[in-house]
Amino acid sequence: MSQSDLELVVLTGQNNIEYFSNHRSLSWTSNSRPMFFLVGLEEAILVASTAEERNYQSQKRPFCAAFYHGFLPDAVPIVLAEARKLTRSAPSVGIDYGVDMFGRGTLALLRAIESGLNRSLCEASELIWSVRMIKSRFEADMKKASFRIANGAFDAALSEARIGMTEAELFRSIQSRIVLYGAERCDPFPVVFSSGEFVYNRWPSDRKLAAGDYIWTDFRSTFAGYPADRNRIARAGDAKPWEETCYEKVRRLTLELVNGIRPGMTGGSIHAFFKDLWAAADLGPVYSRAARIGHGGGMDLTEPPSIMAESEEIIQEGMILHVEPKLEIDGAIFQFEEVVYVTKEHNEFLAELCPERLPIVRRA
Repeated sequence: MSQSDLELVVLTGQNNIEYFSNHRSLSWTSNSRPMFFLVGLEEAILVASTAEERNYQSQKRPFCAAFYHGFLPDAVPIVLAEARKLTRSAPSVGIDYGVDMFGRGTLALLRAIESGLNRSLCEASELIWSVRMIKSRFEADMKKASFRIANGAFDAALSEARIGMTEAELFRSIQSRIVLYGAERCDPFPVVFSSGEFVYNRWPSDRKLAAGDYIWTDFRSTFAGYPADRNRIARAGDAKPWEETCYEKVRRLTLELVNGIRPGMTGGSIHAFFKDLWAAADLGPVYSRAARIGHGGGMDLTEPPSIMAESEEIIQEGMILHVEPKLEIDGAIFQFEEVVYVTKEHNEFLAELCPERLPIVRRA
């Protein structure tokens, strides 16, 4: 903060507040009584509704708290009063808005900070990510547990899947298992049946699984605050030889790419390595609508850095990376989202590798 000429950063988003304060609350299910966390150079202050007071007092905290009675408009003057205690001479105040941030707030808060503190506001996303992008062993272990839950639920649900079931039925089968296996939350996630023209961001529908369809999923479940962002695929009915070949090629390429990542590389240099591997595999055009083939992960579903041609972000030891190049071809989809914890000597896989052979649903 001092290097950025900031004495105060105002945190408004749930993941930022939980990351820097370790204060967890179910109050986030309601938008009417928001929380804010003010981070100064030497101390931090939680600003929350009086409804949060007993939760705050339930254990010893390494920060102070100030409480407001009421709702969002009542929080603004309290935030301003507490912010005054943490500012002296720096010209700017940071707020958790910007790239890959999910900050909350109100124009009244922004105007109060600028006029009441006589400070300019700046986006603090770059500063925040410089800390959050590097994961501790604890964070890597929480991601591991989250992936174990989601993958176990998918495998169990797939073992009972049948041709003729609907996307919604498979979704509920996976979702219920995710919760039973220990996830604290299972946000809606896509379950797509298709033999071409995949619409990856639509809700699970009443479309029935037919022979020749591919199943594509992308999990959104969370354990201990850490989501299990990972896609899995399967096929309805026996695959043709060319499909088995494509599956094996894309899987092998993805693993070779992941194992080749080292600290000091950039997102762009990883992407260049990927392009060489893809050309050598002679797979045809890569899916390009996502603009990148991978990203960071942590408490947010997607985080910096991006693995794309233009990225100059430097890969560092301690990052968690999701690598997921995708091939759409002749009605089939091949994608393997492998997730690693970057270390100096080798990259540690945080999820069980995708199966060596294409999973098949044969029952009708």
